[in-house]
Amino acid sequence: MLWHGGRWLQRAGGAPSGTPTPAPHWPQLSFDGAAFRLKGRWELVRALLVFRLCALPGLVRWAPTLLSGSQHLLGQRLWGSLLRASFYGQFVGGQTPHEVGVTVQRLRALGLHPLLAVPIEEDVGQDKEGEAWYEGNRGTVLGCVGLSAQGGPQSMMQLKVTALMSAQLCRTVSLRLREPEGTAELRLDRVMAVMGGEAPAFPCLSLAENRHLQASLLRLDGVAQRAVAAGVRVLVDAEQTYLNPALTLVTLALMGRWNRTQAWVWNTYQCYLKDCLARLAADAALAERLGFCFGVKLVRGAYLEQERRLAREGGYPDPLQPTLEATNSSYQRCLDLLLERAARGGRRCELMVASHNEASVSHAVGRMRELRIARDGGAVCFGQLLGMCDHVSLALGQAGYAAYKSIPCGAPEEVLPYLVRRAQENRNVLRGVRAERQLLRQELWRRLRGRP
Repeated sequence: MLWHGGRWLQRAGGAPSGTPTPAPHWPQLSFDGAAFRLKGRWELVRALLVFRLCALPGLVRWAPTLLSGSQHLLGQRLWGSLLRASFYGQFVGGQTPHEVGVTVQRLRALGLHPLLAVPIEEDVGQDKEGEAWYEGNRGTVLGCVGLSAQGGPQSMMQLKVTALMSAQLCRTVSLRLREPEGTAELRLDRVMAVMGGEAPAFPCLSLAENRHLQASLLRLDGVAQRAVAAGVRVLVDAEQTYLNPALTLVTLALMGRWNRTQAWVWNTYQCYLKDCLARLAADAALAERLGFCFGVKLVRGAYLEQERRLAREGGYPDPLQPTLEATNSSYQRCLDLLLERAARGGRRCELMVASHNEASVSHAVGRMRELRIARDGGAVCFGQLLGMCDHVSLALGQAGYAAYKSIPCGAPEEVLPYLVRRAQENRNVLRGVRAERQLLRQELWRRLRGRP
C-alpha cells in the first residue's frame, strides 16, 4: 500500500492503481451512559451514594479525621463492613488475591483490562530507617506482578518508585541533577550499570546515599526483570516536582535495560507542568537515539494544591500551567506528539491516555482514526480510576478499545489513606462527577420504571 494524494493506493500487481482501500470499521463512540446498562442495580446505587458524599463540602478535607474517629467509635468489624459497602467497595479491587481476582474477572466481562496498583508511597519526612521497609515493599510489589500476570493478555501494573527508594534520596538526586557536576556523574549509562551489578561511586552522594541508591536500583531492576518474565508492563507513576527528576532518571534507566524489543517499563508525564512537552519530546528523542522502546502514561497531574503552595512558600516560579484551559491545551499537544510517534513507530512508542476528560478521550479516538492506529493493537490504550468515569471506560471497552481501570489493592486501613490523599489531590475530578451522577440517576430511574 502507498499513501498518495490523500488516499491509499494498491501496489502494482494488486487492485488497479487508484482503487481506494476500505477504511477499517470504527464504531461510533458515545459517552451518553448507555453502557451503564451493563452494571447491576446495587452498583448504580452505591456509586450514586459515594459520589453524593464526595460532593459534600469539607468531607474530603476532613476525611482522615472522620475515618479515624469512625473506626474508633464503630469498632474494626462494623467500620470495615460499612466501608466495603461504600467507598472501599467503589474504589478498591479487594484485599485478598481471590477478591482481586473477582474484580478482575468482572472487569474483563465488561470489556475492560485491570491495572493493579500497590498503594505504597513515601514523601520527604516519612523516610524509614534501614532497608527493611523497602525490602518488605519489594515482596508486596512482586506479589502484584504475579496477580497482574493472572489478569490475562496485555497485563499492566502501576508502581511508585518511593515504595522501593527513599523519598529523601529521590529529592537529593533531583537536586544534584540541577548541578553540572551532578548531571555529569548521574548519567543514564552509569545508573544502568549499577542496576546491572556495578558498585556505585557517585561523589555527589554520601557513602550512605550510594549504598541506599544501589539497594534501591537493584530492587527496581528485580521488579522489572520479574515483570518482563511474567509478561506484565510496569507503569511508573510520577509524583511531586521535587522528586520527579530522580524518578525519571531511574525509569529511563529501566527502559534502557528492558525496553529493547518492547515497552515493558513506562514513565508518567504530568501535563499540568509548564515544561512537560519539552521534557517529553527530549525523552522520546533520547529513547529513539539509544534504541529502546518508549512507553508513556499521560496524565494531567494530581498535586496541584501542594505544588502551588510550595512555590509560594519557597519563593520560586509556579511550575504549573496557569489555568485549566492551559493544562488542557498542554495535554492535547503532548497527546498529538505521542500519537504521531506511535503511528510511525509501530510498537516502539506506546501510550496510555490516562484521562477522565471526555474531550481528551474523544480527541485521542479521532486522531487514532486519522492516523490509522488500531483500536486494540497495543500501541495506544486508555485508563481511568476504578469506580470513576465508568461511562467513558465502558463505552471504550464495548467499542473495542483497550481500556484499563486503575485498581488499588489492600486492606481498608492500608488503602484508604492512599485514597484520601488521591481524593484531596483530585478535587477537580471529584467535582467533575456531576455529569456521571446524572447518567447514573437516569439509568436507575429507567430500571425502576421498567423500561427496556
